[in-house]
Amino acid sequence: MRIDKYLWCVRYYKTRTLATTACKKGHIKVNGDTVKPSREVYPTDKIELRKNQINYQLTVNDIPPNRISAKLVDIYRTDTTPKTEFEAQELLKYSKDYYRKKGTGRPTKKDRRDIDDFNTEND
Repeated sequence: MRIDKYLWCVRYYKTRTLATTACKKGHIKVNGDTVKPSREVYPTDKIELRKNQINYQLTVNDIPPNRISAKLVDIYRTDTTPKTEFEAQELLKYSKDYYRKKGTGRPTKKDRRDIDDFNTEND
């Protein structure tokens, strides 16, 4: 089975087009090699994919006949992603809460009130 179809079948991507695009951009590696979307996947292959700033690692157990339900995904793959990847995602989420992009304009009334509350607490 093609790697893009496999990743779609085990629900890592919503569409095959997204999986194909990820392959073309070099976000997917099989056994340490960057692959094209047409690369065949076999049981015991190790797949690394980068999605949403998380480096997922999985092992192919079996090839599904078609797209499967979320409950049956564990039959066809073993997720070996380290927990540190998910913890880093949580830290990134907290850092984005207080970050304001340059050029987004003046603070809103709510932003100004939050700044005033913060300043009065520190006095």
